[in-house]
Amino acid sequence: MKPLKRALLSVSDKRGIVEFALELKNFNVEIISTGGTARALRDAGIEVRDISDVTGFPEMMDGRVKTLHPRVHGGLLALRDNPEHVAAMQQHEIDPIDMVVVNLYPFAATIAREGVTREEAIEQIDIGGPAMIRSAAKNANDVAVVVDPAQYPALIEELRQHAGSISMPTRQRLATEAFRKTAEYDATVSAYLAGDSDDVFPAQITSTLTKLSDLRYGENPHQHAALYKTSTGGGLANAEVLSGKEMSFNNYVDADAAWQLVNDFRGTACAIIKHTNPAGVGLGETTAAAYTKALATDPVSAFGGIVAFNRPVDAAAAQEVTKIFTEVVIAPDYDAAALELLQTKKNLRVIRIPADTKQTAELELRQISGGMLVQTKDIHELRREDLKVVTKRTPTDEEIRALLFAWTVCKHTKSNAIVYARADQTVGVGAGQMSRVDSVKIGAMRAQLPVAGSVLASDAFFPFRDGLDEAARHGITAVIQPGGSVRDEEVIAAADEHGLAMVFTGVRHFKH
Repeated sequence: MKPLKRALLSVSDKRGIVEFALELKNFNVEIISTGGTARALRDAGIEVRDISDVTGFPEMMDGRVKTLHPRVHGGLLALRDNPEHVAAMQQHEIDPIDMVVVNLYPFAATIAREGVTREEAIEQIDIGGPAMIRSAAKNANDVAVVVDPAQYPALIEELRQHAGSISMPTRQRLATEAFRKTAEYDATVSAYLAGDSDDVFPAQITSTLTKLSDLRYGENPHQHAALYKTSTGGGLANAEVLSGKEMSFNNYVDADAAWQLVNDFRGTACAIIKHTNPAGVGLGETTAAAYTKALATDPVSAFGGIVAFNRPVDAAAAQEVTKIFTEVVIAPDYDAAALELLQTKKNLRVIRIPADTKQTAELELRQISGGMLVQTKDIHELRREDLKVVTKRTPTDEEIRALLFAWTVCKHTKSNAIVYARADQTVGVGAGQMSRVDSVKIGAMRAQLPVAGSVLASDAFFPFRDGLDEAARHGITAVIQPGGSVRDEEVIAAADEHGLAMVFTGVRHFKH
């Protein structure tokens, strides 16, 4: 093992850098530094050599040019056991650098700020930092590269154990993490710059996933799983788990389905999800009222479900949620009394997800063997004026409100999807059946509220009139569906026979 003699420290994130530098000094390591890092170290009483003393050039162009120099990269890339490299170092007065501590300009944090300009973002693209990281990581046999303050404690412990040296396995691990970091950084920059392009599906999609935590297991206990976040940040992966047990793989899948659903409503909404399908959805003046309506749809299936709100939760809603066993509750926020009530349930996971991480138009990726399917997200919002009345009877205003509500819920229900509803409450849900008429039957069969007088939504067209006949038998008054079947006229005639109002949307919402 080789003791460290010289280290270059240049960090944007200065957490822990003074303590780490003090530890290096305990082993007589010479510290070279730049700009703000050098000032922070000197302010702490640590002796530092300026990078300009090494290169012979001042830092210039607002700091854009300071480390891109042969005396820096020669000191990083030179192979210490290669006589030609050693001779070149001696000839050109290049001193070896044994450790690089660099973290990059905060590009991701910059572009996440509201109102940030393109010029501001461009200025936060780091050039010298990635170059030094890659040089050091390439020469891991001789150079240790440190890219994250979270790495400092373990390295300090190793330095103490090995008298100021870093072991080869640690150098190799650090190099791997360094290349992963620069790949993530480049992917974030690339994705941001691609945002100006009209090309929805570029020739290559570059993205990185950063591990946040291991999960207890996957979809089933014999499967391993972990949670990763994308470089774009936000969303459920970055939400706060305020209390309760550790989130499971299935918890995350169901919670995301619930969150996506409630954020399709402008009014106060609550959704109760089981196995990614809605067990009940309600709208109300308050979160408590919305929850009560959602629960009434199917109280049995709600047991052990996922509850999502699109508004901050108050004590009244929290009191209702805690009356039955619930796996997860997710909302933009909670008042103090609500949080106190929810936290009395030790097994209830309470999640806070900021309102600004709602649905976006980002691409959806689904893995298949040997590749990925990529599509734009289904963010279509149906408006009243989009509806085409195709029956003799025109739906009433109340029926139109109910139809639009049912249509929104249907969008988030697995195909073949059928939703019975009133204007602010689901009545019955038929999901994921191989036959649409079976979904019609199951939705009515499972309904705990009166089906008579409700409306029906279908995510895709009725291929035959049998589904409509079955729904009419249960007393529905109106239907919303995409239309587009070769038997549309037959289905319209059936609706007229039953005295139903029916509207076509011209849009399908399959969800597989």
